[in-house]
Amino acid sequence: METKPPVPRAILIGVQLPGVDDVMHAASLGELGRLVKTLGYEVVGTVSQKRDEISGGTVLGKGRLEELAAMTGGTGVVESMAPARKSKARERFDDTGGRKPAVTPDEPDPQRKPEFVIVDHEISPSQARNLERATGAQVLDRTGVIVEIFHRHAHSREAKLQVEIARLKYVSPRLRESSGGGGRQQGPGAGESDLEVDRRKVRDRLAELKEQLESIQRDSDERRSARRDQLRVALVGYTNAGKSSLMRALTGSEVLVEDKLFATLDTTVRALQPESRPRVLISDTVGFIKKLPHDLVASFRSTLAEALEASLLLFVVDASDPTYESQLEVSRNVLEEIGADTVPSRLLLNKIDRVSEEDRAALRAKHPDAILLSATSAPDVAALRETIIAFFEASMVEDELRLPYAKQGLLSDVYENARVLSEDYDATGRVMRVRGLPAAIARLRRTLAG
Repeated sequence: METKPPVPRAILIGVQLPGVDDVMHAASLGELGRLVKTLGYEVVGTVSQKRDEISGGTVLGKGRLEELAAMTGGTGVVESMAPARKSKARERFDDTGGRKPAVTPDEPDPQRKPEFVIVDHEISPSQARNLERATGAQVLDRTGVIVEIFHRHAHSREAKLQVEIARLKYVSPRLRESSGGGGRQQGPGAGESDLEVDRRKVRDRLAELKEQLESIQRDSDERRSARRDQLRVALVGYTNAGKSSLMRALTGSEVLVEDKLFATLDTTVRALQPESRPRVLISDTVGFIKKLPHDLVASFRSTLAEALEASLLLFVVDASDPTYESQLEVSRNVLEEIGADTVPSRLLLNKIDRVSEEDRAALRAKHPDAILLSATSAPDVAALRETIIAFFEASMVEDELRLPYAKQGLLSDVYENARVLSEDYDATGRVMRVRGLPAAIARLRRTLAG
């Protein structure tokens, strides 16, 4: 009978910096724990320390480092990577049976030590190496965890390319010489060490990926351009705030809904249901998170372009989370970075069914223009749908379009981009009274005339 490999175990490290209170620090570590769980690891402990800055070779002070090493089975000392010199007598002893017998791999180890140390900050490659030497465990920082999750959850060709670019940028400065030493290459690239060859391969691969991504993004830009005159709403917000649940409720689509951070990375575009005239498109963008690696923000710039080109942004916030305000700030900062902060927006305080009546009153007082709702409540979703339609109605105008008899094939285009209020016929063709956005009607007029 085949046995499953044991679940990797991890210990979290958090450094509480000045200006970060206990609630925010605990929330950040809790979020890191959910990220690690999303990777499929088990969190078995946490080591936290207050420090003025994240500096020094090992992130933690000496005492905390020893405490961590006791949990992982390490020495607590940053040992040299140089191999220890042995006498000839010692070498003969090692070669003639002085080794300790190997542990039988089939024997279960109830006292198995954690294999991973996860740091709730972005750390330098040298800090990671020092922690590994002191703890004997593999070290990942918050950025590494997020990049790995993105790598596992990307499905579309565009998302996979974007994530691989971010991953290679993260891995490149962390490449190391093999334990066999940095031998020099022969033939092409002669004189380069193994490490230099690896880094050159990464640079070449990055150039290749960027070229492929630019080609895909040109196609995406063309598709977005074709939807430019349509009514578009983008759901934006912190990861796990309930955007996918709301997307499913508004559009009736089978969007993945899972209680995991970054359960889906690909932007989904669906029509608002019941369908309106003109049609309203809803897009569900990738979620944001604190300390989101800059390269990932840059890589997902095209994905977030759905937000940049939307007519209305709906900021979805988990109102039941005590740190929702800082999450909202993160979302707004990322959108500001891509220039989407000028797009009209509404604040949606989601998961309101998990909030007490007293807290609801406080939320209404603090955010009087916000919409309080639950994505699982049909009446709340119906009311939101009416709010979306009313937003676009305020910008619509009525006009008259003439569709010549020779161009009746364009009738579906009219119904797609405007609401037909009445129809009549004369000697030249169909005369329609329509209501829609000025830009959409102007485009229809040009199409019908051409």
